[in-house]
Amino acid sequence: MTATLFDQRRFSSRLYDGRSRAAARAYMYGTGFSPDDLRKPIVGVFHAWIETMPCNLTHRRLAEQVKAGVRIAGGTPMEVNTIAISDGVTMGTEGMKASLVSRELIADSIELVARGHMFDALVCIVGCDKTVPAAAMALARLNRPGLVLYSGSILPGRFRGRDLAMGEVFEAIGAVASGQLAEEELAEMESVACPGPGACGGQFTANTMSMVMESIGLSPAGFNSIPAVNPAKDAAAERAGQLIMAALERDIRPSQILTRTAFENATAAVAASGGSTNAVLHLLALATEVGVDFTLDDIDRISRRTPLLCDLLPGGRYASVDLHNAGGISLLLQRLIEGDLADGSALTVTGRSLTEEVAGTKETAGQDVLVGLDHPLRAEGGLVVLRGNLAPEGSVVKITAHTLTSQRGPARVFEREEDAYDAVIAGRIRPGDVVVIRYEGPRGGPGMREMLTVTAAIIGERLGNQVALVTDGRFSGATNGLMVGHVAPEAAVGGPLAGLREGDRVRIDVGTRTIEAEGVDFTSRLTSWKPPEPHYRGGVFARYAAAVGSASTGAALRPW
Repeated sequence: MTATLFDQRRFSSRLYDGRSRAAARAYMYGTGFSPDDLRKPIVGVFHAWIETMPCNLTHRRLAEQVKAGVRIAGGTPMEVNTIAISDGVTMGTEGMKASLVSRELIADSIELVARGHMFDALVCIVGCDKTVPAAAMALARLNRPGLVLYSGSILPGRFRGRDLAMGEVFEAIGAVASGQLAEEELAEMESVACPGPGACGGQFTANTMSMVMESIGLSPAGFNSIPAVNPAKDAAAERAGQLIMAALERDIRPSQILTRTAFENATAAVAASGGSTNAVLHLLALATEVGVDFTLDDIDRISRRTPLLCDLLPGGRYASVDLHNAGGISLLLQRLIEGDLADGSALTVTGRSLTEEVAGTKETAGQDVLVGLDHPLRAEGGLVVLRGNLAPEGSVVKITAHTLTSQRGPARVFEREEDAYDAVIAGRIRPGDVVVIRYEGPRGGPGMREMLTVTAAIIGERLGNQVALVTDGRFSGATNGLMVGHVAPEAAVGGPLAGLREGDRVRIDVGTRTIEAEGVDFTSRLTSWKPPEPHYRGGVFARYAAAVGSASTGAALRPW
C-alpha cells in the first residue's frame, strides 16, 4: 500500500507545519532550505566521515550522491555526521577499548538526532566495523523506513608482486621479532598495505557486517560489495537515495525486515563466508533491539548445517574485492537459497524478496573465490560455539579449512593483552600451550578488546598450528588460528576464567564443541575471589562497564 504524502511526513510535519512552527522554519531557511523543501518528507543521511582511518574517507562524497537521489525522488535530505573508532589503528593499545563502546554511542547518536529532528526516513552510510551494526541497531529502535549503505572495501595492497592485506602486517610484526622477517621488509609492507580509501580488505569484521546487511535485508542486494574506489559506488549511493523514498512511500520498516528468518539468513551467510566472530556479538545485539529470540545456540546450529563456501582472507586466499568480481554477496546468497540454506522469501528494504533481489546475479566464468555446494571447502560453516566448565554460557571460535580443531595443553595465564603479547614476542610461549587472557571482557576491559596483536604475533612466530588462545575479550575478523573468544561469564564478574591457574590443563575440541579445564573445581576455587579494581572510575568507560551485559547476549547495554 502506498502511503499518502501526509503519512510519509508523519514525523517531520510535527516539526515544520503550522503557525506554531514558524521559528523552526526560520532556522531552516537560515540553513539554506526553502519552504518547498520543508513541505517534502525529510530524510536523514547519516555517515561517519572521520580522518582517523581510510575506512570512511569516501562518506562525504557518497552522502552527496545519496542526497541527490533523495531529491530526484521527491524528498529533502539532511546530512548528519557521527563518529567512528578504527579497530586496526587502535589495536593492541588502551584505545581499542573504545571500539565496542562506540557501537552503542553511534547507535545512540543516530537515534537521538533522528528523534530530535523528526526525520521521516534514514539512509546510513557505514564503513569501519562498529558503524555497521550501530546503524542497524538505530534503525531497529526507530522503526522508520531506513537502509544501510556500506562505503566499500579497500583494494589490496601490492607487495613484491602479490596482493597484501592488513592482517599480514600484524603477522609480520611477530615474524620480525622471531627473526623470520627483516625490519626493512616490514617497513616496505606498511608503506603499501593501504593503497587508498576503504575498509580492511579480507572477510574481516567490516566486510562480514556488510554481508550481514545485504543478507538480512537492510541493504539493497549488490550495493555493499562494490569496492570503495569503484566508480559504480557513486551510482549505487544515488540509487540508495531513490530507494529510501520508495521504501518511505510503501512504509517498509525495519520491524518487517528484521524477522527471525532474516537473522537465520544472515548467520548462514557469515558461516558460509568464514566471516568474523564479531558478527555473533552484533547479530545478538540487533536481535535484542527488535525482540527476536535469537541465541548463541541458534548461531551454532545454523553454522553446523551450512558449508563453508568462500575462500576468503584471513583463512583463505582471496580479498573481498575478489568476491565482488566473482559475483558478489548476491552470488553467495543465490547459492544459499538454491541449497535451501537461506530462505529467499524474506523481505528486503527494496520491497522485493531476497530471491527476487539476487535473481539477476551473474557468476564470473572460471572464478574460484566461491565454490559450489557440491564441493565445499568445509562441511560446516566457520562459526563455532564451545561450552564447558570454562565457558558455561558459551564462547566463540572461527574455523576455516586450515584451522587447528583441537588442543590440549597447559594454561599460560595473563591478566591483560599487553602481557600476553610481550610473552609471545619474547619467545616464552611454547608449542602446545594454551594462552589465556582474562579480565578483557565487556565489563572487565572494559570494552572487550580485540586480540589481533597477540594472535598475529603467534602466527608470525609460526606457532599458529601449535598454540591456542582463550579470552573473554574478542578477536579481529583478521584473526587466524584456534582462538576462542567471548568466554562467558567473563572473569570480571567471577566467571570460571577468573579461577584458572597457570599450568592447569585446558582441552579444546571443536568436534564436540567443548572447552574445559580438566579436573578443576571452579566453585571451590572462586569462593574467596574478589573482583579487581575497575580501570576507570568515571567517564564513558565507567558508565559502559556499569551497564553492559554478557558477550553471550551481544554485549548490549541494559536499558536501565
